[in-house]
Amino acid sequence: MKKLTLVALALAVSTSFNIMAFDGDYEHGVFQLNRGEFKAAIDEFTLLLKEKYAPAQFQMALIYLNGYGVKKDKNKALELIKEAAEQNYPEALFNLSLLYSEGELVKKDLKQAFTYMKKAADKNLPNAQFNLGVMFANGEGTPVDPTRAARWYEKAANQNFVLAQFNLALMYFEGKGVRMNLQESYIWNTIAAKSGYVPAIKSRDMDERNLGMRDIKAAREIADKRYQQILEQVDLRTKMLTENLH
Repeated sequence: MKKLTLVALALAVSTSFNIMAFDGDYEHGVFQLNRGEFKAAIDEFTLLLKEKYAPAQFQMALIYLNGYGVKKDKNKALELIKEAAEQNYPEALFNLSLLYSEGELVKKDLKQAFTYMKKAADKNLPNAQFNLGVMFANGEGTPVDPTRAARWYEKAANQNFVLAQFNLALMYFEGKGVRMNLQESYIWNTIAAKSGYVPAIKSRDMDERNLGMRDIKAAREIADKRYQQILEQVDLRTKMLTENLH
């Protein structure tokens, strides 16, 4: 049985509305959007558009893109995503990168896709960090660089992004971008498996066949400790973000 290949770039525009509230009006708009009260949400966001408020620009872009309470308008959606990206709003940068990767709404341009993904990753967005790792691994919009791929996977993995944890494990298993280390492969697969990711569970079981019982025991202890540290750091970052936004 062979190891699975790296998880590929996720080419899908996000439609999640679970974005941290920046103020009362925006928070209320998100609340209404989640309830399916599109008109009320649009009213809230429209007021904020006059202030060129990036989170509202991004939400309205998704509304126009998906036709939530309005007629679908891809051109308007693209315009708003670009406006939010110009303000370095991470989710907008990430989604604009995906659009350039796909050639959706814009002409396909992998170099532009890479540029925007790098900006989003630098904003500490874990899904962008993961995708940037994939771009470095595959040479999409940039020369192939497995070392940088592994570094960006690790950044996302430390934010508990399961696909990055799985890919990083595979890098250690194959010795690509990092020194081959079966114990590290086992550790990261174990951490990813804690989220119920089936490919990681299977990959971890394969790692076990190549490790002695003493190494497995030590790796499990490290994985448990590292996973707890990851959860604590994620919780801390969330609390700090909440405090900064209110």
